[in-house]
Parts: sequence; C-alpha cells; structure tokens
Amino acid sequence: MEHSLLDYYKAIENASQRMLEAAQTENWDQIVHLEGTCAVLIAQLRHKSRSLTLGPDERKEKTRIMQRILRADAEIRVLAEPWLSDLEQLMDAKQVH
Repeated sequence: MEHSLLDYYKAIENASQRMLEAAQTENWDQIVHLEGTCAVLIAQLRHKSRSLTLGPDERKEKTRIMQRILRADAEIRVLAEPWLSDLEQLMDAKQVH
C-alpha cells in the first residue's frame, strides 16, 4: 500500500502524542522507544517527499499537524526538565568521585 505524505505526518503526530502520554506518566523508556519510531518515520517522509508533493489543502493540514507536534514536544520538554536536571546532578556527582 502506498502511503501519502500526510500519512507520515499523521503517524509522526500519533507517536508524538504517545510520547507526551508517556512523559506524563514518567515512562522515559517508552519515550526513547517512540523517539526511534519518529526517527524512522521522518527518514521515510524525507525519502518520499523527493517524489511526492502536497496539494494546497494537504499543506494546510500539514501545518496544523506540525503545530500539534510542536505543542506536544514543548509539553514533553517541560515534563522532562526535572528528570534531566536529576540526571545532570547525578552525572556531576559521579565526575566528582
């Protein structure tokens, strides 16, 4: 089955939403797994975008999808900050010893 470019954007959005849900429950392993999924989807999207283009309505939908992805990403970063701070402190403590 041939996927449209929008299918890839929607799949990335879905993975992004699942990452947000994982961050809300502090399931960092799931986030790492989903980041890998996103990386594969983005690579596939880049490859497909060489031969496929979006029409005007599809470009508008792409913009809406990208805005939702960016909002989810920003929320994930806010949720991850305390965890990243803890990790940084742990790394600093190990370097001292």
